[in-house]
Amino acid sequence: MSAITRSIRRIPPLAADLATALVVLAAHSAPFVLTVREADPVTGYTLGQYLPVLGLALPLVWRRRAPLAVLAAVMTATGAYLLNDPDTAPQPIPYALLVALYTVAAHGSPRTRTWALALLGCGAGIQLAGLVLNPPSADTTVRALVMYVAAWAMGRATANRHTYVLQLERDRQREAERAVERERAAIARDMHDVLGHAISLIVVQAEAGPLAVRPDPGRAEAAFDAIAETGREAMDQLRRLLGLLGSSSPGAPPTVARIEALVHSVDRAGQRATLTVHGTPRPLPADVEAAAYRVVQEALTNAVKHARASAVAVELDWRQDALMIGVTDGGRGHTGGSGYGLVGIRERAAACGGSASFGPGPGGRGFAVAVRLPGAAA
Repeated sequence: MSAITRSIRRIPPLAADLATALVVLAAHSAPFVLTVREADPVTGYTLGQYLPVLGLALPLVWRRRAPLAVLAAVMTATGAYLLNDPDTAPQPIPYALLVALYTVAAHGSPRTRTWALALLGCGAGIQLAGLVLNPPSADTTVRALVMYVAAWAMGRATANRHTYVLQLERDRQREAERAVERERAAIARDMHDVLGHAISLIVVQAEAGPLAVRPDPGRAEAAFDAIAETGREAMDQLRRLLGLLGSSSPGAPPTVARIEALVHSVDRAGQRATLTVHGTPRPLPADVEAAAYRVVQEALTNAVKHARASAVAVELDWRQDALMIGVTDGGRGHTGGSGYGLVGIRERAAACGGSASFGPGPGGRGFAVAVRLPGAAA
């Protein structure tokens, strides 16, 4: 949009309508100023001959607030102008009537436009009767018809464009609302993964710590150290997640390379966990890296929190066009919980073009999570 268009749109509607009325008044007054009445070159034109001109221009001040009433007033003034003294200054273009027609077509409701067409039909019938008595030239008739149709068409085009712009704005608003909802859902998934994983490990370590205080003080101390480290890592991730730290945040972003440390933290908490890697690791797009890490994190959380598994195995299979992730535990299957974590795994995979499936582990024991993520290098 140009600067001129933006400046015009900032003009108040009432000021614009007043300016339109003044311009039309000047245009209709020009013949009275620029021509001399041959019948009476001394006295010129009378006030009665000029009054219809005021009736043509002044109603346009209210053209947007009452388009149909303004059209009726302008048509009445136009008739009075045409029925005036034959020596009245000629006006070749009916500016006021064209503006009134444009306004009804652009700003009038469907009902208003219907009544306007009916009113124009009545006016055309009256004018047709007058043409029989005083037929105009063919070019005058054609010119008038073309101008009236053009004014109506321009008004409808303006109305359609205004409707289109409003629809675009509504679409943008809805898309912005959907983007906010998606962002909230992503934040909720991340917070669920971070807090769920950290709290699950803390609970397991806290339960094991008191049991080892007397028989194995070293193991108890390691458990409490692991609790502190898990809590610190969770806080770092939450700070990064909530944007409380800038880009210089010491908390590392979730990546495939950090999965090993994730598995090690579970193993250190007392739940035996192993990681197996097939193929050659390679850098992936940031969204795929984050999805891979969060998928493994949530699967490990489920194994620790719900399955009560004594062992869990994580497998990364680097294929030519995909990264296959498998997390299998030997617990009692997926029991308890709301299933929100599994929904999050599926949504994360789908968000970056992958897929996820769940089911019993080998031999019908335990629980298995299988995820396929696009493996194209970043």
